[in-house]
Amino acid sequence: MAKYSKQLKHIESDDEERKMEIANTGLISSSLGEIKVEFYPEHAPKTVENFKKLANRGFYDGLIFHRIVPNFVIQGGDPNTRDVNNRTRWGTGGPGWNIKAEFNKNKHSRGTLSMARSQDPDSAGSQFFIVLKDSNFLDGQYTVFGRVISGMDVVDKIVSLKTDSTDAPIDTEKAKMIKVTVSD
Repeated sequence: MAKYSKQLKHIESDDEERKMEIANTGLISSSLGEIKVEFYPEHAPKTVENFKKLANRGFYDGLIFHRIVPNFVIQGGDPNTRDVNNRTRWGTGGPGWNIKAEFNKNKHSRGTLSMARSQDPDSAGSQFFIVLKDSNFLDGQYTVFGRVISGMDVVDKIVSLKTDSTDAPIDTEKAKMIKVTVSD
């Protein structure tokens, strides 16, 4: 009986770990495929909470990866990208509030999920970026709050889109986040 009890506790422990893993993930469904991300609530709790809140409200749905820079990043999360005819405002929008920076020891390596901001370290709101190539010069200056765990091939498809002189995609439909979901 004791042996069975130990096995059951081990299974329950594994189930709790799986639940925690699932609870800290998100899915960015794009026109070119799905990008699954894992969040780091232990390193950037307020940033993860903010991203999840926005995703649960449908904030990111229909937005565009508006900044595509090969060998650097793809960036999205600006509500101004809902208006495809007003590209001059892309990159300037947010949710109406800012969150404090939560700089941490995580590196900006390929697949890193990090918050975009202006010159003010505490100006992040909704815009985020996915790193395409190790960019350690960003470490300690931008809040890393997760990483891509599958779908970097989709990120690479997005980065291969044709862009204009401001790094914005010409074909906005292909750069669209159709739906962003998170597991609570």
